Amino acid sequence: MTERERAHRPEDLTRLFVEFANAGDAEGIASLYAEDAVMAYPPGSRTVGRTAIQALWEKVLAHRPVFQPEPPLPTLVSGDLALTSTPPRDGAGARAQVCRRQADGTWLRVLDQPEFVTTATA
Repeated sequence: MTERERAHRPEDLTRLFVEFANAGDAEGIASLYAEDAVMAYPPGSRTVGRTAIQALWEKVLAHRPVFQPEPPLPTLVSGDLALTSTPPRDGAGARAQVCRRQADGTWLRVLDQPEFVTTATA
């Protein structure tokens, strides 16, 4: 992996995700996740592990999507764990991530729920 900016605060992870995604850098996106991270994506399934997350984003980024920054909601921190979230611009419910502080003081995502979509009941 090449040297990239790392998250020194939990809130940095969302900004870095957008920067790496818009640069078409799937490896950069994967670098934001712990080796054993779990992402609830694509909808209805799970992508487990940094290698699988990178492969997923290589496929997604091949279509050259453009991501816009989303203003973060207040971060909740308890020791070496943090909960970050954003209200998505596309109205897809919410986005939330659990992050863990690393030994060097940087942060990585360990759980990522990029969409919370509610289903209307009949």
